[in-house]
Amino acid sequence: MAEERINRKLAAILAADVVGYSRLMAADEAGTLAALKRHRQAVFEPVVAAHRGRIVKLIGDGTIVEFASVVDAVNCALSVQRSGELRDESQPKIILRIGINLGDVIIEGDDIYGDGVNIAARLEPAAEPGGICISSIVNESIGNRIDVRFQDSGQINVKNIDRPIRIWRWHPDTVNATVTNGRQSNTVNHQPHTAIAILPFTNMSGDPEQEYFSDGISEDIITDLSKIADLTVIARNSSFTYKGRSVDVRSIGRELGVQSVLEGSIRRSGNRVRITAQLIDATSGGHLWADRYDRDLTDIFEVQDDVTRRIVEALKVTLSPGEKERLADTKTSNLAAYDYLLRGREFMLGKEKSRERFEQAITYFKRALEHDPNYSQAYACLGFAHIFDYQNRWTDDPDSSLPLAEQYARAALEKDPNEPLARCVSAMSASFAKDLDRAKSEIDLALSLNPNLALAHNLSGTNRIYAGQPLEAIPKIEYAMRLDPALSPQFLHFLGMAYLLAGKYETAAALLRQRIVLAPRTDFSRALLASALGHLGEFEEARRVWGELREINPSYTFVEHVGRQPFRREHDVARIAEGLRNAQLLH
Repeated sequence: MAEERINRKLAAILAADVVGYSRLMAADEAGTLAALKRHRQAVFEPVVAAHRGRIVKLIGDGTIVEFASVVDAVNCALSVQRSGELRDESQPKIILRIGINLGDVIIEGDDIYGDGVNIAARLEPAAEPGGICISSIVNESIGNRIDVRFQDSGQINVKNIDRPIRIWRWHPDTVNATVTNGRQSNTVNHQPHTAIAILPFTNMSGDPEQEYFSDGISEDIITDLSKIADLTVIARNSSFTYKGRSVDVRSIGRELGVQSVLEGSIRRSGNRVRITAQLIDATSGGHLWADRYDRDLTDIFEVQDDVTRRIVEALKVTLSPGEKERLADTKTSNLAAYDYLLRGREFMLGKEKSRERFEQAITYFKRALEHDPNYSQAYACLGFAHIFDYQNRWTDDPDSSLPLAEQYARAALEKDPNEPLARCVSAMSASFAKDLDRAKSEIDLALSLNPNLALAHNLSGTNRIYAGQPLEAIPKIEYAMRLDPALSPQFLHFLGMAYLLAGKYETAAALLRQRIVLAPRTDFSRALLASALGHLGEFEEARRVWGELREINPSYTFVEHVGRQPFRREHDVARIAEGLRNAQLLH
């Protein structure tokens, strides 16, 4: 029997507890319970929801809350502790202590475990009544992105943790506790009206070979909705992790942080297609909208447009004139071309990537162009496939794939200047050519066309890393992770690099360790982790990580690898090298 896989992730954990709860209960049990219930309903739960947190468990007077973003966790705690009194004067006063940690957690159903949770629970008693206590890694991670400054409170030893923990405290009554920082413009304030996930439509055709078609329809609905700025749309990679699984929609809503979920089915038979679709409230499980379409296959584009329009109406989203124009834009009217595009995309975006799958995808995209030579999206997909080859070195001459990717991107944009994937391919080609200014222009255009394109948000972050603006890169990459949590292993590499180049070595090390857990065969992430550890003085651990790197890739050469990266500042390369030299890994 195969060993069960342990699910892990990096999360910000908030632990809260009521000050003097036992004393309050002894004095007035009924009043204390009523006051606690009122505080949770009127203050704590609404504030957690507003900051995209998930209440994992309630244990008596204690609460554990999980956040994807450490900034959201700290801002949530600040909002709770600043909320003031909302109580019946006849009831006891509820005052909380709050502890926050950022760390690795183990996921088991709806529950979470591990050191990340344990440390948060140990930090909470170290907070002052009405205050907040955070770990050093949390303080380093938030930087200047919140409106207060935490006070260094030294190191403490806590139960069941084998190392001292440096803590930082804040209390609303502390003199000069609130500080408005000058770097607030570096944050990204993404607060759309609602968030939605499109699950892969079930293939009811009785033919497994038709999976590409049902998946393709789902993906195109995702693409269309992603063009709407007032929606947050979870990317394909993440919503498709539920394919073939029977999961309660409310659980999906909690896991992906969405309020609505679209699910459906497709039955394709000859020249007919039957599609059912239902939009579900992820909080209550109730239906917001449902319909069934029984049409000729040639009407598939009209059905897609109608489903998108009905979702927009059900969610009460107002479209700008530009969004209406982009949604009305028909990419192709040729069904054969569309069918080949879907087949190629399935090969290109599947979990398994190889030379054989790359070549098959190329064949399908070229066939799509044979049927519709003006199909911009097919050109864009060809370019994207060649970027994959350049990165993964599949073919005999992968370096030739870079100019081919640029060539296909230009062809796509000639056919349709509003093709966001083509803008991303052009940006990636420019980055590899170390033209960061042109890359940024293309990324900005891609995001104006598709505000929910996780690839473009990550590219925006990496562009800033290479341009010497690592702190500005962080919120961009974090938002990419929000849109596409399934690609967190890839995004964690760049997030760790940003913190390393910003000199925040403890946070960089935590992120890069998590990246290695999720992508065990990575080499460059290990080089960056070894550098961060070298800066922290953890030389033995740095050498152990470097040894793993050399086992994975015996021919790895740091100078050659970094030389291929488009760093604009020599200072950034020098910072990475300095950490390796500290651990005597580079001479």
